[in-house]
Amino acid sequence: MNLFRLMKAALVALMVIGSTLPALAVQPDEVLADPALEERARELSKGLRCLVCQNESIDESNAALARELRLVVRERLVEGDSDAEVIDFLVERYGEFVLLKPRTDGWNILLWATGPVLFLIALGVGAVYIRSRSNAAAPAEAGLSEAERARLKEILKQE
Repeated sequence: MNLFRLMKAALVALMVIGSTLPALAVQPDEVLADPALEERARELSKGLRCLVCQNESIDESNAALARELRLVVRERLVEGDSDAEVIDFLVERYGEFVLLKPRTDGWNILLWATGPVLFLIALGVGAVYIRSRSNAAAPAEAGLSEAERARLKEILKQE
């Protein structure tokens, strides 16, 4: 019985430790000989989306397309491309969806600005609505004659 509990605890510990380690899918045959280029490739790979998995970077994905993208990144770096040129090449080839963090220029600025602009419009509409409700809630006695006011006071005193 104690052995079973010990094995169960060890299994849980291994699962916890395994889930905290990064799941890097870079194969040994992909690694570049130059450590500086390899570090650049790894940094670029962390910002590129796996087009198969879609919520993982190509650095973490085991998909065949992710492997091909990692190889393309490394090829471009070996050819002498800058980081920006590698990213531009992949965006031109696969579209901006390949970027895990979309750019905030060009037409994308419209998408980035839409949320805050709509929030400000909603605040304005809400303020106008509340202001109009407070004006409508003015005392009902404002349009009454003296006789009507006196009658209203009598009715309220009876209740």
